Amino acid sequence: MDTQSDSKEFDVVLYGASGFVGRQTVDYFVRSAATTAAGLKWALAGRSMDKLDAVRNSSGAKSAGLIVAEAHDAKAMDLLTRKARVVLSTAGPFALYGSELVAACVRNGTHYVDITGETPWVKGLIDRHHDEAGRKGVRIIPFCGFDSIPSDLSARLANEAMWTRFGEPCSSVKVAFSLRGGFNGGTLASLFNMLASGQAHAMEDPFLLNPQEIRPEDLARHADPLGPRYDADFKAWLGPFMMSTINTRVVRRSAALLGYADGYSYQEFLRLGRGPAAALTAASLSLGSIAAQAALRVSAMRNLAQKFAPPPGSGPSEASMNRGSFRCQFMGHSASGRTVRGSVSDTGDPGNRATTKMVCESALALALQLDELPGGRQHGGVLTPASGLGDVLVQRLRNAGMTLQLDASEA
Repeated sequence: MDTQSDSKEFDVVLYGASGFVGRQTVDYFVRSAATTAAGLKWALAGRSMDKLDAVRNSSGAKSAGLIVAEAHDAKAMDLLTRKARVVLSTAGPFALYGSELVAACVRNGTHYVDITGETPWVKGLIDRHHDEAGRKGVRIIPFCGFDSIPSDLSARLANEAMWTRFGEPCSSVKVAFSLRGGFNGGTLASLFNMLASGQAHAMEDPFLLNPQEIRPEDLARHADPLGPRYDADFKAWLGPFMMSTINTRVVRRSAALLGYADGYSYQEFLRLGRGPAAALTAASLSLGSIAAQAALRVSAMRNLAQKFAPPPGSGPSEASMNRGSFRCQFMGHSASGRTVRGSVSDTGDPGNRATTKMVCESALALALQLDELPGGRQHGGVLTPASGLGDVLVQRLRNAGMTLQLDASEA
């Protein structure tokens, strides 16, 4: 365990612990405290003492502390973050419930991870907090769930492999996802809030999260793909992947922060298989995706969709989550034509089971291995999983049963 000499009472505080994903993080920490993180001091936090106490009792988290803190109360957020070395938040929509918490983390020298996919909100965090967090050595790391760890680590693994094998950087990386799983109410609430708050235009910027000085002029080359395509490298039909408008922005910020190749290109897709049926599915998905995006920007259609969506705090059944899985295949190219391949995959619902594993291991990396993280102990800012956690997170996820692998060397 990291031996940082400070007066913080807890190594990790789980904020939003009584929500759907929050309850899963509590269960994960109970298992971790009994195995790989023995001696960890941790606490549950949220708005209701009764709900927190019920979660602690039902999960068997007898050693966990309890902290009551309302998301919009700056004083309460200060008290919480003064007690914590690391805060893990699952309390979304983050644009509604996360801003005071992040600001308090920066003020009080507390590292932070969450599971947001709300890129416009994170753009605001970068503008307000990146420089100060950098000066203080505070790591603020959003996107530590299925949005966007598989994508971000795939790109990092591809770039490292290209350097190791061929002494060149990747000039481009593409990713194809296969997945089985469902949505929880919190994820959908975040999506509806982003659309309702008029942030759709910002979400269209392919370099939304980049430093202003690292934005290419040829934005059209990086536009989100909408149509179906057959890809010879993956030997499959591909269609638009609904999470790509989040993940690509995160990977491009990593590319800027970590210094990937000039003109670096990254895109991702949903893999739909081979043959005429897959081609038809890809075409149908493309048309459906365009229609759905247009419909959800109309308030009446959005309100109708919300009526049928699961409410915040709910999600798939245990059996359904256990049946879920994902696989993220990646391929990197260098300017000279060299290639590297690999994949990131796991069993369990990607938006719930896998997300829980990813965000918990991200928090534990900060709590237990701070000196080993990219940039060393004093590095900070509003970072990405790849730039803020790097190979430490790769190894922690492997140890936790996730597959992150590179294929045999290619020409």
